[in-house]
Formats: sequence, structure tokens, C-alpha cells
Amino acid sequence: MFERKKKHNSLSGHRILGLGVLCLFAFCLLAQETVKKDTQPKQKSKVFLLHSDLLRKDSRHPDAQVVVGNVVFRHDSVYMYCDSAYYYDQISSFEAFSNVRMEQGDTLFLYGDHLYYDGMTQIAEMRMNVRMENRNTTLLTDSLNYDRVYNLGYFFDGGTLMDEQNVLTSEWGEYNPSTKQSVFNYNVKLVNPQFTLTSDTLRYNTATKIANIVGPSDIVSDANHIYSERGYYNTVTGKADLYDRSVLTNEGKQLTGDTLFYDRNAGIGEAFHNMVMNDTVNKNMMTGDYGFYNEKIKYAFATRKAVAIDYSQGDSLFLHGDTLMLETFNLNTDSMYREMRAFHKVRFYRTDVQGVADSLVFSTVDSCLTMYKDPILWNKNQQLVGEQVKIYMNDSTIDWAHIINQALSVEQIDSVLYNQVTGKEMKSYFRDGQMWKTEVIGSVRVVYYPMDSDSTLIGMNVSETSQLDIYLKDQKLERMVMSPKSNGTLYPMSQIPKGTDRLQNFVWFDYIRPLNKADIFNWRAKKAEDQLKKNTRPPVELPNQHLFEEKKK
Repeated sequence: MFERKKKHNSLSGHRILGLGVLCLFAFCLLAQETVKKDTQPKQKSKVFLLHSDLLRKDSRHPDAQVVVGNVVFRHDSVYMYCDSAYYYDQISSFEAFSNVRMEQGDTLFLYGDHLYYDGMTQIAEMRMNVRMENRNTTLLTDSLNYDRVYNLGYFFDGGTLMDEQNVLTSEWGEYNPSTKQSVFNYNVKLVNPQFTLTSDTLRYNTATKIANIVGPSDIVSDANHIYSERGYYNTVTGKADLYDRSVLTNEGKQLTGDTLFYDRNAGIGEAFHNMVMNDTVNKNMMTGDYGFYNEKIKYAFATRKAVAIDYSQGDSLFLHGDTLMLETFNLNTDSMYREMRAFHKVRFYRTDVQGVADSLVFSTVDSCLTMYKDPILWNKNQQLVGEQVKIYMNDSTIDWAHIINQALSVEQIDSVLYNQVTGKEMKSYFRDGQMWKTEVIGSVRVVYYPMDSDSTLIGMNVSETSQLDIYLKDQKLERMVMSPKSNGTLYPMSQIPKGTDRLQNFVWFDYIRPLNKADIFNWRAKKAEDQLKKNTRPPVELPNQHLFEEKKK
């Protein structure tokens, strides 16, 4: 019993082992068959001749069948029509002549006078009077190859692509009816009713109407000009995203930036990083890390290291503020004027004049530049301070300046001596850019060091009056006229009383003064002890002053 059972188990084991080997062998055969099937080349579909009025042989083309009249071919889902053709059945190809038409579905139509179609490569070579139509897009050329595998048509001897918005021409180009994407090279020109784009390389999508700029390109309209080497331009909305130092020019004004955004319909341009806004007509510019310009209302804005530069006088003036703004009022009227505003922490530098203020405004109404809140002006060794400073210009040169409230003029003689004049207000007049007269009005006090002919100091004069007129020649003091007349006190240099060599509101802001055009970015506030001091001291009653006042009336 045990032996029989053992023998039975042994036979069962051999059967299971044999069955496993057979299954493994069958699986290997199946796998080999699958590999064979996968590695075998796929069978190419055949080009069929569906119809012709006449079919014959031609000894000049022994491999071809000559088909004539209402010829129709089909390859997969594509139908091709012509008047006559050579049909090469063995290589699944044909050469078609006259009234050639190719239809792929209901969206792609290709027309021409001559076609060679290779069914093996699925490439159609259409020649002479070629027209490709894909819905609302038409491509015209004399030589077009259409690759059905990649659904790509390309021309190489000049062509024109047209859609609802634009007409594009170039020497070489390609168009994909599926993606609607086209690429153009060499003498590219895109014509739109509102602008013309020229380039050497351009990508354009007929569905989105977006032009992808990939080379030096110019977009020109009646109002402006755009130069860019890389970016995107929507030909419908007129919006552009441009890179690599693109330039927008409008009526002599150029806006440049590392990145440039432009909205043609709104007339808005924005520049990001290393922005330059240059007015070549008025010879001034604004720079910064961000700039904004509205060409319709003539409004400009700059910030982030913003600088206004005036180069109309040869010696450029550099002005910095946290924000710079140019605004135009009463546009397109006889009363039109502009205002240039700078705020806050304003500093400017030119070799002959420097200044600081919290803010300033220049208006073309009266050609006046007004400095607000702690304004200070420097010219060579002279410093002017007041609550407000107005500078009136004439053809970009100073005509006259008005210092309002707590006016103080300080002229440095050496490291310790200063000529000083203070009053309620000052008016300085200029000729050919040089000051020739200054009027000091109200509560006038003077600390002055007269000199003899060899520039030797005579002493220190201290005077007080109601009005002082200072006349200069070649920027040197010629004479002073006080009203009412005041002889003042002249102290010899060796006998100057302590404390009399400084006016009550004297201050010298040498530590604030901009040193060069790079220093305009370094804001330095006034020291606490140097804040503008109000003149609390009443004017001194001079002898017989009442007689002068009565005479003045």
C-alpha cells in the first residue's frame, strides 16, 4: 500500500514538472512570435486611383499609367483631384497636372498646377500657383512641400500667409494646420491695418494671432515704433511682452527696459529693470528700475532708483527722488502745460549747482521750479536756504530765483570765515547764467568781510536794515545798497567780539551737499542742531528810521 502510494506520488510529481516545462516552452514561443510581429515593418497604405475618364500606357513612362480627365486619387482619408496624371502603382505615387486639388477632411485644401505625391513618405510637392487653405488661413506660394506625417507645409521660394487680421510674407516659412503655428525666415513682413512688423525670424499662430519675436524686429505704426529681439506681440489686442532691452518710441520719446510691456490700444508702456525714458526732443530723460508711460495723456512715472537727467545745456543735471512724475494738463488745447514732480528725498547735482529738498515741482506754465520743505541750494562756495525756493527759468537757464521765508545766504571764504545775509525773503537775478543782483527784503542782517584790492581782509562788517540790494560783476561784489542806509559796525580782524561772526540762524550744510552724480542716491538728513531756526529776534530800530518809513509812504 505504501509502495503504491509512493509510486503514485512520484508519477504525479513527474507530470506536474513536465506540464510546467511545456507551459514555459509555449510562453517562450509566444514571446518570440510577439517580438517577430513587433519588429516587422508596418505595411504602408496604398494610393488608390478611384476614377479617370481615360487610362492608357505611355512608352516614355513605362512604369506609369497615364490617366486623363476627372482624375481622383485617394490615400487614407485624403482625396486628390487633377486633369491628368502619371500613376505609379508599384511605388504608390503619382504626378498630377493642371487644376490640382488636395482635400484632407473638411479643413485643409491644397491647390496648384503641378503635384508629385509620394505615398510611401506621404509628402506632397505642389508647384506653381500654390494655395493652401485651412479654415480662415490662406497660404500662397509657388513651391510648397506638405508632409502629411507631421502635418506640416513649408515653402522655400517666397510665400504669403493670410488670416482675418494679418498678411505675412517671407522667403522661407512653414505652417502646421493642426497647431496653427507658423515659422517665417528671411525678409519677414507682417502687415496689419494698424501696424507693420518686419523681422528676419518670426513665429506666428493663426489661432491666437500672437507673433513670437525671436530675432531683431521692428513694429511700426503711425504713432509709435517698437524694436525688440525677443518677445510676444498679440496682433488683435495690441498687447506686447518684450525682453532683452526692447525699445518703444513715441513722438520723440523712447522707453527702454530689460522687460517691456506695451498695450497699443490703451497707449500704455511699462519698463522693468534698467529703465530709460528718453525725450530726444526736449533733451531730457528718466531712468530707474521701473517706468510707466501713457502716450495718450502724456503721463510718465519712474521709481526705484529714479533719476531725471537734463542734457539740454551740455553740462547735464542729475536729479534723484523716490518717485519722479511727469503730467500733462489741458492736452491738445492752447493752454496745455506740463508738470515735472519729484518726491521724496530729492537730491540733484550739476557741476555748477547742487541742491536737496523733500520735494520739488517744475511747471511749464511759468517755467518755475519750486523746492519744498528744507530746500538748500549750492553754487560753488555759496549756499542758499529758506522755507521754500522758486527758480524761474528762461530757455533752460536761470532767469531769477526767489527764496521765501527765513532766507539765508552763506558764502564760504575759508574754513572758518563766512559772508552771511539773512532776511524774510531774497530775490536773485541772472544774466547769461550769472547772478548780477540780489534783493534781500525784511529784517535784513549782514555779516560781511570786505577786502582791499589785493584780497586782504579789512575786517568784519555787521549791519541791519529793512532792504538790501547787492550788485555783482563777474560774480564778485561790486556794491551794496541798504534801505534805510545803515553804516553798521566794522570790526578789525583782530578785534572781532566772540559770537558776532555768526548770524543767529547761521548753518553750513557741507555734510549734506551732493558731491557728484553718484552721490545723489545717498540721502543725508540734517543734524538735529542744524534744523531751520526761526528768527525770533526783532529788527533793531535804526536812527531816524521813522523818517525813512514816512518818506517811503
